[in-house]
Amino acid sequence: MKAEELLPDAVNAMQFGGVTVRKGSVGAFIANARLLAASDATAEARALAQSDLLALVPALRAIGLFEVLEVRDPWLRELVEAG
Repeated sequence: MKAEELLPDAVNAMQFGGVTVRKGSVGAFIANARLLAASDATAEARALAQSDLLALVPALRAIGLFEVLEVRDPWLRELVEAG
């Protein structure tokens, strides 16, 4: 399956199991995870990234991301499992 078959260019979000999943959710999760891992990130940037990342967890669960991929970083994995 190609990305555009699942979510065509003109569509920005879809419902999966009653949860709205926006285009870019996986990319935003990765960007926030990288920021959380960055040693030079400010406390404010880390707090915002953590909040944004946790807000994405229900959507990523709805599409089954964590059923096929495991978060390798132990701290991030605990955060996601708790979220």
